[in-house]
Amino acid sequence: MGNCNITDKKDFSDSSILSVHNFEFIEVLGKGGFGKVWKVKKRKNKSYFALKMMSKAKIIAKKSVPSVMNERTLLCQLRHPSLINMVAAFQDRENLYLVMDLLSGGDLRYHIGKNKKFSEEETKFFCACIIIALEYLHSQGIIHRDLKPENLVFDSEGYLRLTDLGIARIWRPDNSADTSGTPGYMAPEVLCRQNHGIAVDYFALGVIVYECMLGRRPYVGRSRQEIRDSVLAKQVQIKKNEVPTSWSLDAADFANQLIQRKPAQRLGSDNPEAVKNHSWFNGFQWNKLLNKELQPPYLPRSYSNSGGSTQDTEQDTKENDIMLRRNSIQAQFEGYSHDSNEPVTAEPSKF
Repeated sequence: MGNCNITDKKDFSDSSILSVHNFEFIEVLGKGGFGKVWKVKKRKNKSYFALKMMSKAKIIAKKSVPSVMNERTLLCQLRHPSLINMVAAFQDRENLYLVMDLLSGGDLRYHIGKNKKFSEEETKFFCACIIIALEYLHSQGIIHRDLKPENLVFDSEGYLRLTDLGIARIWRPDNSADTSGTPGYMAPEVLCRQNHGIAVDYFALGVIVYECMLGRRPYVGRSRQEIRDSVLAKQVQIKKNEVPTSWSLDAADFANQLIQRKPAQRLGSDNPEAVKNHSWFNGFQWNKLLNKELQPPYLPRSYSNSGGSTQDTEQDTKENDIMLRRNSIQAQFEGYSHDSNEPVTAEPSKF
């Protein structure tokens, strides 16, 4: 798909020489499989960003070069107020770096851990934010495939935005081999290695609604196999007597229609508009949500996860340095950095 442009030229007009030395590292916002996400300040103009820093050695060890290159390619195509957007990308010999929008409210998993459950009003607002993010991705022919609370981050006002396109894919009919994801949120068709479409994202949305309402997920287990067995054993549905007294039956019906095991019976599988048109959202002001004109019902308190170091252990560093000197290793990451002012546009795919 080629290279992509700098999205904010006033901040990154010097992108051709962008390096880690252009930033002041402030605190760790989160940790992932390949490294950390840092809150950083650009030294030149004092602007704040999130910097996703990924170790090339760890990426290679986990055979995940296609995944990180795929994420960068997709992020180049996308820009939406309900996504955490990429501002720039660059690399050095040791690491890949993604400069992203900075959000300060913490992820939904952190807040679930703190609150256990949420009110119906709060959950509906979270859902609406997720739905418009998914609607945009799906309109571009992209399935997220890893929708979960860890990948939903609050801004300071209480709007949720979707991140992490590491295993997102442009949809294609024969995709049964694409089985990555997070057990507990993976749709049955992915767990069972079947071809799948946008309905997998709506299944995960149903799990999140269920979790916010009842404080647990519908299908649980200590391993992927146990969760798969749980899904295959029976169709979970929220019964009337399980609905909290402060919640409506419409909310339970919405969750129940999304966690249907058979994708053909799942809300949104053949008509994404059906998700927004469900009775639970009667009268909801979607345009105001998109324009951020609504008052979010849940305000995340100041979130901090400080600590950590930018350095590996001395032994790791020596071993990695030897490997990363090889041109054949570095060639795998060719094209990761921004090096063009021409925008890349996505061609919408048909599901």
